[in-house]
Amino acid sequence: MALIELGILLFIYNKKYEKEVRMRRSWAVGLIIISILTMACGGAATVDDYKAAFVYVGPADDGGWSQAHDVGRQYLVDQTGIETQYTELIPEDATAFRTVAEAYIDQGYNIIFGTTFGYIDAMAEMAEEYPDVIFLHCSGYLKNDTNFGNYFGKMYQPRYLSGLAAGAITESNKIGYVAAFPIPEVIRGINAFAAGVKEVNPDATVEVVWTFTWFGPEEETQAANALLETGADVLAQHQDSPSTGVAAEAAGAKWISYNTAYGKDAAPGAFVTAPVWSWGPYYVDVVESIVNGEFTAEAYWGGMETGLVSLYELSSDVPSDTAELISQRSEEIIAGSFDPEIVEEEFIDNVIGTVNP
Repeated sequence: MALIELGILLFIYNKKYEKEVRMRRSWAVGLIIISILTMACGGAATVDDYKAAFVYVGPADDGGWSQAHDVGRQYLVDQTGIETQYTELIPEDATAFRTVAEAYIDQGYNIIFGTTFGYIDAMAEMAEEYPDVIFLHCSGYLKNDTNFGNYFGKMYQPRYLSGLAAGAITESNKIGYVAAFPIPEVIRGINAFAAGVKEVNPDATVEVVWTFTWFGPEEETQAANALLETGADVLAQHQDSPSTGVAAEAAGAKWISYNTAYGKDAAPGAFVTAPVWSWGPYYVDVVESIVNGEFTAEAYWGGMETGLVSLYELSSDVPSDTAELISQRSEEIIAGSFDPEIVEEEFIDNVIGTVNP
């Protein structure tokens, strides 16, 4: 009997041992497979696997739109270490954009930022042709589901706030607005600005002159002078150079700048404030999402609550009660309890000009 029991125990032990051996072999094989797959896939992506190229319509040091983007590019490099390059003064022409973008792709750049509206069609076409490259278009409305997104900000919000300042400081009740192109982005900005003017000064008007250029110092100067000759004592702009401010200062008028505060050095006596961009944090967020495999081709539209758009500090020209109102409205916009009305199809009633020149 004792021999039988011993035999049974040995049989059970052997079966248990064989099971453990099989389990250990299975684990070993699994680890080998995982290692092979990891090596085959090259491991998790890092920022070193990406290079980002930026294409600007104006000079990178224009004191305005393109410089705001280039400051954002430099912030991106500082925060992530990604390799970047930029090309400036590329017109809104499909062939011109494609030539630059394809040269970057040939050099291994796999993230392309196009920073002006007119690149829209070329970027949409190239996104289909180069599915392994991420295309991000600023101020457009087209996108796809994989590698083509667009991004912009609710600039009409600080535009409205700057209108409060302009309406409070004008003495002639004539405010001039030097504007680039009659597209929705620009029209809604003019209307938001004019709504701010009207809130504090129902007697003031905003007259618009179109230049049909984003960056054209000569055209901007001519438009500014034409408005000053009508009696405007405050000028605002949707342009990329500080030429409007220079003209305003020469005439003893005041100036609401745009894009960045860098232009204020060109006309410090005229400068009152500026609706400004801060692109850096957005560029960091979107590049990190790409590197981490979390990118979604979206239509991003950030407001003042994100920090993408804001109003630069006010000069002493703005009365204290208006400054307090601007601060209050800023807090309400950020909290979501107030937002200026968006009007893009026509001008509101205190604007002089036409949306179909």
